[in-house]
Amino acid sequence: MIKNNAVSQIVITGGKGGVGKSTVAILLANQLSTYQKVILVDVDVECPNDYLLLDQTLAKTPNKKIYAKFPVLDKDKCLRCGLCAQKCRFNAIFAPKDKYPIFLHQLCSNCGLCWNLCPAKAIKIKSKITGKIYQNQINTNLYLVTGQTVGIVDETGPLVRQTKKYALDLATKLNVKTVLIDTAPGTHCNVINALLDADHSFAVTEPTPLGAHDLKLILKLNQELKIPTQIILNQSDLGNQKLIQTVAHHFKTDIIHQIPYSKEIVTAYSRGKLNHLTLNGYV
Repeated sequence: MIKNNAVSQIVITGGKGGVGKSTVAILLANQLSTYQKVILVDVDVECPNDYLLLDQTLAKTPNKKIYAKFPVLDKDKCLRCGLCAQKCRFNAIFAPKDKYPIFLHQLCSNCGLCWNLCPAKAIKIKSKITGKIYQNQINTNLYLVTGQTVGIVDETGPLVRQTKKYALDLATKLNVKTVLIDTAPGTHCNVINALLDADHSFAVTEPTPLGAHDLKLILKLNQELKIPTQIILNQSDLGNQKLIQTVAHHFKTDIIHQIPYSKEIVTAYSRGKLNHLTLNGYV
């Protein structure tokens, strides 16, 4: 999976939440760390939990703070023309008629269009912290990088990109060849940013109607992004496997692993003690 001796980016994803995506990512990371250095990156930045499942705590001081640029209005210069609101693709600017525009920072993507378009140069730039990045060492070969939002952040794609960059820079520094990226559920911009530039993807799902439905969505997305993908079927003995097999056949995708229900995994998960389990023991 490594291209031109670069770092291999392997994404663990899955359209549906609650299918065991983070569990699979951790078990795979544990397994790989038995014979090589590996970095696990949690880019579910709105609700990261890999550190909890690995019996870790996040330091009071992050390894890196993430800042974003936001627009601030200079009313003395504003013409109240409404151009900024008209052109904002994210509806992050509300401009009542004949009144000053209101900037909704939680919707802002920090693209800079408004302050570059303003004919009166009435929009200034203010930096604001939107996220933090933490680094933990789990064992000799396994490192965990965690991205986390600060406050309400609607557009989290930039945080995902910054967290991935931090992990890839760390991989270069430590001569790590494999980076595992644990995404948020869904197929939104957050997940797309996690998938970009990936060498391979594992789509984790469960044998249920909702699992099959969301698997179709993530496989279609990966096809659009041209990312080679294989399926990992979790809790494979609790539902109807034919639902997943049908989807796999339609997308010409292999089910590479089937993980049956395991009380040991459930117990370790609930206690935050997944750091001693590997994927090989459950396939």
